[in-house]
Amino acid sequence: MERLNHHENTQDEDTKATEEQAGESEACPECDSERLVASDDELVCDDCGLVVEADMIDRGPEWRAFNQNERDSKSRVGAPTTQTMHDKGLTTQIDWKDKDAYGRSISSEKRSQMQRLRKWQERIRTKDAGERNLQFALSETDRMASALGVPRSVREVASVIYRRALSEDLIRGRSIEGVATACLYAACRQEGIPRSLEEVTAVSRVEQKEIGRTYRYISKELGLKMEPVDPKEYVPRFCSELGVSEEVKMKANEIIDVTAEQGLLSGKSPTGFAAAAIYAASLLCNEKQTQREVAAVAQVTEVTIRNRYQEQIEAMGIQ
Repeated sequence: MERLNHHENTQDEDTKATEEQAGESEACPECDSERLVASDDELVCDDCGLVVEADMIDRGPEWRAFNQNERDSKSRVGAPTTQTMHDKGLTTQIDWKDKDAYGRSISSEKRSQMQRLRKWQERIRTKDAGERNLQFALSETDRMASALGVPRSVREVASVIYRRALSEDLIRGRSIEGVATACLYAACRQEGIPRSLEEVTAVSRVEQKEIGRTYRYISKELGLKMEPVDPKEYVPRFCSELGVSEEVKMKANEIIDVTAEQGLLSGKSPTGFAAAAIYAASLLCNEKQTQREVAAVAQVTEVTIRNRYQEQIEAMGIQ
């Protein structure tokens, strides 16, 4: 134990020393440039090519791995901490398989003992009702994110937003599912992942009106800076689901650019605007799609597509 502590202290000292050296060599001594690039074990100036520092300490692993199995077997650390779990992933898990390390079945006495351990492990993971509610909210966020097909980074951002709302007592008087859904929608907006409020509502157990109201309240109280959604973000996904050509996608983006410059996008739904542009582009490129098909993909009404379509073709000057 003392040797382990000594090793950790030595690593901390080495890290501090490296940071001090990096702080001292912020600029190139030859040309005073601050564009220093770390390459293998050297620190090189990107402007004049001077090697500022050589024989740097490589703090990476001393082993090599050529596939995931080798990497898992040689790695000596566990999974990184994550905000998507109530305990940040620092808990232990007891496997549900009743087998030992060699894959052999264990005795009935051991099986009953492991069953009791699993039960108590699940009970003691949360110490109070607050942690149980947090666990439920994060599991709901993970479920909805999986159904929407959003990347891991969005789940992390949604979990951080929910934790901030919890710490500022914004959840009191509101349903846990509603706040979790609103946080996921806010994370999609922040990360630039195009998911409409209708799509988020489809995978949630909360009504759309409550989600929108909770989202506006949380974004206002937490000071979340939300940029307006660009309709062009929806075009690739809608075109892929409709199976149209690349020409239609480029024409739809052109229609959105031209009409948005004329102020037609103001106050309009971005999904409906994108769907109408795709419908107009498919007509211009002789790949006609019906309004019903486009409306089903974009989850808007046919009336919305007709109205936006008429406005767009008038703005484009197309008869």
